[in-house]
Amino acid sequence: MKKTQFFLHGLESSSKGTKGRWFATHFPEMIIPDFSGDLSSRLQSLKTLCGDVQNITLVGSSFGGLMATIFAMEHEEQCSQLILLAPALNFPEFIIPAVKIAIPTKLIIGEHDTITPPDRVLPLARKVFLDLDVSVCDDDHMLHKVFYELHWQEMLEEA
Repeated sequence: MKKTQFFLHGLESSSKGTKGRWFATHFPEMIIPDFSGDLSSRLQSLKTLCGDVQNITLVGSSFGGLMATIFAMEHEEQCSQLILLAPALNFPEFIIPAVKIAIPTKLIIGEHDTITPPDRVLPLARKVFLDLDVSVCDDDHMLHKVFYELHWQEMLEEA
């Protein structure tokens, strides 16, 4: 079955941000949309983009990681994998689901992240995901030290 991969940028970023441009160059098949507005508007745009597509991999950075998580909670059957980069699970509007989701999820976060601090985000992630692989790196919120060193080809092929 064909995989469809999306990169979901952060709150103050776009498809033209550092990570979006990198994915466009290295994974040209990846869909890299622009989102604007509040969380609800962004989630509605994502839902429309995904439609009835199956076997989706969502790569979400910060607020995009929050979006990926909420989309997966609501559309678990469509998602085959999540890769969350410093996900904003500490966002006040985020509500832990009653039942953990089983989608294989990689969460990469910087130990020096002050925007999505690991000590706040990781306990929440452990309440959301049944199949969670966490990497805490010597980096900050932007993950600029480790982002380029990650084994993207392998990670994106796993699901």
